[in-house]
Amino acid sequence: MKIAVLSPVAWRTPPRHYGPWEQIASNIAEGMIALGEDVTLFATGDSITAGKLQSICASGYEEDRNQDAKVLECLHISSLMERAGEFDLIHNNFDFLPLTYSRLIKTPVITTIHGFSSQKIVQVYKKYNSTSNYVSISNSDRSPELDYLATVYNGLDVSGFEFNDKPDDYLLYFGRIHPDKGTAEAIQIALKAKRRLLIAGIIQDEGYYKQKVEPFLNDQIQFIGQAGPEKRNELLGKAFALLHPISFNEPFGMSIAEGMLCGTPVIAFNKGSMPELIKDTQTGFLVNTVDEAVEAVNNIPTIKRFDCRTWAEANFSKEKMVNDYWELYKRIVH
Repeated sequence: MKIAVLSPVAWRTPPRHYGPWEQIASNIAEGMIALGEDVTLFATGDSITAGKLQSICASGYEEDRNQDAKVLECLHISSLMERAGEFDLIHNNFDFLPLTYSRLIKTPVITTIHGFSSQKIVQVYKKYNSTSNYVSISNSDRSPELDYLATVYNGLDVSGFEFNDKPDDYLLYFGRIHPDKGTAEAIQIALKAKRRLLIAGIIQDEGYYKQKVEPFLNDQIQFIGQAGPEKRNELLGKAFALLHPISFNEPFGMSIAEGMLCGTPVIAFNKGSMPELIKDTQTGFLVNTVDEAVEAVNNIPTIKRFDCRTWAEANFSKEKMVNDYWELYKRIVH
């Protein structure tokens, strides 16, 4: 099968640091290549793939801010759609904009909906509902107004995460520094639990960082910036527990699957996809408040770290995700 995988052009595919959509697009592309399929990845020019690479820009607009995001997105999507006839299937990992071409081409399109940035974009998905193939990344992140082909959980390269059964004593916050992700709540949990906290991630909300994070930084609460793959493995693996006190209905938390692959239990606020990702009391704890999270920190020794690894391997591996998508591809391309 000749497959085109459309990745975003914000970051490199796979990303150097942040870029969850790019990471999944890469895992899908490389997974299909491993199955022997003919894959062309549409991504930034510095992207890495064992297949064919097509690009309209040397690097992503988040990595080179001299570029205009809308212009790049327009050129990027059109470069694939004008060649649509060369492919048996297009796998869209680039949100709703590519759908606007989908009735102008004959090649079927499967779209992974990586989340809804706002309810306003649902109307675009609704317009193409009857002629599209939508996949959700968790059952919790489904719009009742849309039809779905399936739910396929994000899959990670398990070999890239080292299991660690002898953790350090620190708590870890791993994600964007943004109110949605609960950086401030993680700090309060650590302070009340009297534990060290390492904060790793990109600052996405500068004002929030200045007001809610920076004033608390000291020897106990440390901000260590972005963490690439090598640093990520060490940070997650050595953590006593991963804190994920989100304030929004997160479609899927990549860092949760990553943490569990390293054997690290997760303490998360019970919202969005969290009950699907975490087996409560077995691979972590689902809580609703800072105080409940503090209590969960004290109960972390009851969790077997090997159980975290086993659960994550079984549910969130690249191989499982790719096989699930391959079954969908075969249903679409008769």
